[in-house]
Amino acid sequence: MSHAATPAARGHYFVPAASHYSTYLSVGVFLTALGFIFRINGIPAGLWSMLIGAALIVFVVVGWFGELISENMRGVYTKWEDRSYRIGMVWFIFSEVMFFACFFGALYYIRAISLPELGGYEAAYTPYEKFTSAWPSAGPLGDPFSPMHAWGIPAINTALLLTSGGTLTWAHWGLIKGKRSQLNWGLALTVLLGATFMGFQVYEYAHAYAEMGLTLGAGVYGATFYILTGFHGFHVTLGTIMLIVMWGRSLKGHFSEHNHFAFEAVAWYWHFVDVVWLILFVFVYIL
Repeated sequence: MSHAATPAARGHYFVPAASHYSTYLSVGVFLTALGFIFRINGIPAGLWSMLIGAALIVFVVVGWFGELISENMRGVYTKWEDRSYRIGMVWFIFSEVMFFACFFGALYYIRAISLPELGGYEAAYTPYEKFTSAWPSAGPLGDPFSPMHAWGIPAINTALLLTSGGTLTWAHWGLIKGKRSQLNWGLALTVLLGATFMGFQVYEYAHAYAEMGLTLGAGVYGATFYILTGFHGFHVTLGTIMLIVMWGRSLKGHFSEHNHFAFEAVAWYWHFVDVVWLILFVFVYIL
């Protein structure tokens, strides 16, 4: 498109053509959520709704981001678009910080306020006479379980994520210095470490369900454990997919020393995921 490069040449803000991707994405998210609701209520159509919704989301992500990559490679974007993307990524990560803050706040409320209050009632004022406020707790009605210990798979996963932060930083240094081999190997190692983390977490979940009685039915401990580690695991999965895309683009020579914000955005996200895991490891597994 000959007119696409004109705004960049003039230093104007690039405005893309109207797109239907936002509509497709809205429909995909709606169908996925609707399917999940149907599924947990035993409605057979729920699975198909979730699959169609997920397929629409994947279609939008591949198509929409593909257009952005194409526009960037054509030199359409200027410093104004770069600034917008940076501000947008900062706000996105801030929203993720608030997302996890809600769950950590719920964990604090349960452990520091709710349990001591329930355990402090006299027998005459509570139907749960044998309930104690000791943590970890299934609450007054949860199933019995064995708590997850920190110095096993969780400690290994901590080492994996910390190492992945180092390999990603090493890859970033390679990009800045124009060392393509260092960039490619650093990204490959980071992807491998992220995938290994997820493999260990899947094994941990299977072991917890099969041998420890640690399920979602294990009261408040089970609920907070799986919500926090599960959402974090989802973020690691998403981050690993993003890193794979960056690795593929790197192999095609898409990034340069002065034009690589897509890589930086994914690096910010991955380091955020690392920090969340460190907090989670302390408050969920150790304390």
